[in-house]
Amino acid sequence: MGYPQKGESMADRPTVVTNFKDIEQDERVSEVIDKRCAQLGGEFNELSRVEITLAEDGNGYAVHAHVTGKNRHVGAQADASELLPAVDRLLDKVEKQLRKLHDKRIFSQRREAQRDPPKKKNTS
Repeated sequence: MGYPQKGESMADRPTVVTNFKDIEQDERVSEVIDKRCAQLGGEFNELSRVEITLAEDGNGYAVHAHVTGKNRHVGAQADASELLPAVDRLLDKVEKQLRKLHDKRIFSQRREAQRDPPKKKNTS
């Protein structure tokens, strides 16, 4: 994980753990994972940890992720014949799940507020 960019602190970024299981560690893949996870952390502030496991399966690569944060636990998996496309698919799935949970929480609060409008006080 690199240093924070201008305007962000280390607290804005989730902890990223990348495990290469039975394959050689690839620095380029690690950088892509760190960059995408930093973007996710900037968009979803409640994230605290992203754990990604990369492994070789019979036809290509299998990638698994487990994301935790404040009241959030998301898991996803993807596979592809090449490592980088598998990582991209995985992080797209994680982002989609996080977006769904985030929107569900935000819009349910708005629906409740619309259903029960604040009562007006009588000033007579």
